[in-house]
Amino acid sequence: MRNSSVFSSLKDISANYYNFLRKVPEGQFQLTPPIGGWSYSEVYAHIFDISLLTLKEVDNCIKGEGKVKPTAFIVKVILFFGSFPPKAKYKVPKALAGRESKITKEAAAEFIEEFVEQLNMVYSQLHLADPALKTRHPRLGYLNASQWFRFMEIHLKHHLKQLKRIEKSF
Repeated sequence: MRNSSVFSSLKDISANYYNFLRKVPEGQFQLTPPIGGWSYSEVYAHIFDISLLTLKEVDNCIKGEGKVKPTAFIVKVILFFGSFPPKAKYKVPKALAGRESKITKEAAAEFIEEFVEQLNMVYSQLHLADPALKTRHPRLGYLNASQWFRFMEIHLKHHLKQLKRIEKSF
């Protein structure tokens, strides 16, 4: 998939997160859902924290701070199809565990705004990245700038589904 398509998709997904945020009742935002697991608040804190970290990795690749390493075949498949394997449950990698927290709706909106601002800045430089240079994802291994960009799209879509499951449980 081309970076311009992924960029457009990321902007649309960000708008979906913002619109979803606006319709979530304030009283439910930080509540643990009846199905258990993360609250809306924790999902928003996680997804935009990780997305900002992902943008830093894209920027590191753009700056030439990566290594020349192979990308695992299964990761190439995930990136090609644009989704994680169905029905698989994932845990936050140990290196990132404990970063999620409960935030307010206002803080979530600010996170989205910060993400979109950083996204625009990084995308404007993405064409400068050497596709051979990669940085390490804690689970997926080495990704180049475009692969990190695509991963971010997949990850954001994955958690939109989680928000819909939470919504159905209330």
